Amino acid sequence: MEEKLVERLESAVKRLEALSAGTRPGIQPESGGDAAAALDPSIVGFDDLMAQYFSRVSAAAEKIGGQVSDVTKVLAEAFSAQKELLVKVKQSQKPDMAGLAEFLKPLNDVIMKANAMTEGRRSDFFNHLKAAADSLTALAWIAFTGKECGMSMPIAHVEESWQMAEFYNNKILVQYKSKDPNHVEWAKALKELYVPGLRDYVKSHYHLGPVWSATGKTTVSAPSKGPPPSAPAPPPPPPESLFSSESPQSSSSRPKVGMAAVFQEINSGKPVTTGLRKVTGNMKTKNRSDRTGIVGANEKESHASSRSFSKAGPPKLELQVGRKWVVENQIGRKNLVIDDCDAKQSVYVFGCKDSVLQIQGKVNNITVDKCTKMGIVFTDVVAACEIVNCNGVEVQCQGSAPTISVDNTAGCQLYLSKNSLETSITTAKSSEINVLVPGAGPDDDWGEHALPQQFVHVYKNGQFATTPVSHSGG
Repeated sequence: MEEKLVERLESAVKRLEALSAGTRPGIQPESGGDAAAALDPSIVGFDDLMAQYFSRVSAAAEKIGGQVSDVTKVLAEAFSAQKELLVKVKQSQKPDMAGLAEFLKPLNDVIMKANAMTEGRRSDFFNHLKAAADSLTALAWIAFTGKECGMSMPIAHVEESWQMAEFYNNKILVQYKSKDPNHVEWAKALKELYVPGLRDYVKSHYHLGPVWSATGKTTVSAPSKGPPPSAPAPPPPPPESLFSSESPQSSSSRPKVGMAAVFQEINSGKPVTTGLRKVTGNMKTKNRSDRTGIVGANEKESHASSRSFSKAGPPKLELQVGRKWVVENQIGRKNLVIDDCDAKQSVYVFGCKDSVLQIQGKVNNITVDKCTKMGIVFTDVVAACEIVNCNGVEVQCQGSAPTISVDNTAGCQLYLSKNSLETSITTAKSSEINVLVPGAGPDDDWGEHALPQQFVHVYKNGQFATTPVSHSGG
């Protein structure tokens, strides 16, 4: 401990000497704004972040090799791209939204490269790839331009982004806790890279967002080039940039739809009948000559087809009547977020598949019904979290929950926080229920407990005595 402290003090003295001499250790003297930016405390702090935290991730990845090493190299590319952008921020004026998207394109390309590694056939290291790819959204804090941009503040953005990646990072810790310490070290180092690493760096240097130069060069967006008249149809557009000014799945910035829009219109004070057509006498059903009491075959077919079309229903993520959040028919959506909720509202999740929903804030009740391969991350619940008729779901409680009930469900993983260890868990007609609890210390592994699904009933003294069947092998 003392040796490390002495090394850090010596490193700080060398930097101070280098700053006074106008150079940095190990770097050739630069000219103009590049040299000034390289000596900026925020850039020096970013180098310290990489040396202190990323070196651990890289060292563990080299021991593992394979895809884990490959995705770690992409992580290094992303952080290197962010450093280059931080240097350019010192030399550039604040751009408009089009210019900002062009400015951040190098970082966005690397993030898309990491996301591409998670697609296709799942490998044995899917959780590593997913944790690394999802964690890179934390680097989008640099796109924060003010409260009106639709993003959380930089510090909060880093923490929220890591919470989504932690869902997969925890699965690595559980999978390899007694198999390979290198994987456990990689997962722990990855978490510390962001929390506290990147979070504390942003807090120290950019807690209100990047500081652009008032006299630097301007950033302009690249001119759009249309295809020639005889060219074939262009390919479909690429995936939406992570640095869009709007958050497509954020409940607070999303325009109200359905009944929520109706109530918003009523509360606005505007006449709700504005724009409606007046019904005249010849438009009434009883006065129309083209209507009879006979239903034709074509009408029957049209009604049947409409019913079959609406059986699954369109995807929904909306607040109904101001009291109930409805999330329905979401498939393959990993970035669902409800961030504008309160303790009087409930959340109902139905018919979703291969998606992840994050509930930021305290709600009254959460119900997950008929979902497959669904992940739920929530903070606090006042009443209960209910999982019904599901298959292969994972639920993580980051705060407290008085009751969690699992009914008619096959395959359910429950992650509890230290504040929710006293939760009452009720199961019925369910199998493969595992509960994971944090270790006693911050660096301890998570403990996994399988809830019994078989029971022995013995008739004694005029009544049945029921005991669970243990599968511990002891």
